Amino acid sequence: MRDRSGGARDTAGAGGSGRTDDTGLPASIETAWGLRERPAKGPKPGLGLDKIVAAAVALAAAEGLGAVSMGRVARELGVATMSLYRYVAAKDELYILMQDAVAGPAPAPPAPGTGWREALTAWATEHRALFRRNPWVLRMPVSGPPVTPHSVAWWECGLAALADTGLDEGEKIGVIMLVAGFVRNEVLLSADLAAAIEAQGVGADEAMRRYERTLRRLADPERYPAVARLLESGVMTAGPSDPEGDADAEFDFGLETLLDGVDARIRRRRTAP
Repeated sequence: MRDRSGGARDTAGAGGSGRTDDTGLPASIETAWGLRERPAKGPKPGLGLDKIVAAAVALAAAEGLGAVSMGRVARELGVATMSLYRYVAAKDELYILMQDAVAGPAPAPPAPGTGWREALTAWATEHRALFRRNPWVLRMPVSGPPVTPHSVAWWECGLAALADTGLDEGEKIGVIMLVAGFVRNEVLLSADLAAAIEAQGVGADEAMRRYERTLRRLADPERYPAVARLLESGVMTAGPSDPEGDADAEFDFGLETLLDGVDARIRRRRTAP
């Protein structure tokens, strides 16, 4: 299934004996919901699910998601790899719990009388901030809908913003997926572009000037008239850049444009016979 959580991309788990008949979820995810007691005794005093997840998150933050494996997390904790499997059955489960840990509680409900657009803008902005604090989350595979407490709470918060819009439930979740996808793509694209510029060993302004010169050499105005008009406008190299401010402005522009479309749909819904 596609991710409908706005950033917390979960899976139903590793399968096999880790599942139960009641929820179909792995034991570690049920533990996160408080449906199971946490193991009271483990192979090493002090080892527990929270400690395992925290070590994995710290590893991802320091070295990237690719550094996270059951064996590496075990080494960071000074325990045997097999001792982790008492708490979490597979790396996929660990990924889910890592996402839930960094997602944290969903934003507070908007004040009474807050419009849907303001509420959804706040939700998207908080979601963006979460990704920017934890960019490694963007590298996790999208493998299912939200199944952990925090991810479901974020989903609830986004849906609640649309409660009084007149949209039906299918339209609401469609809007949430659209906004969440925009946020995810915006942060991922910004991060990848910043990494590419850094790899060139020059500043953002010089990288853009080089790109403009390259396009001028390659893009024949007769064949690419729209690109030529863009280059002639000077917008690509108009003054010193402010990477942080530019990223915020582009995010605001994209989100406002997207919500303009949602607003048009809500208006059609309200005026339809």
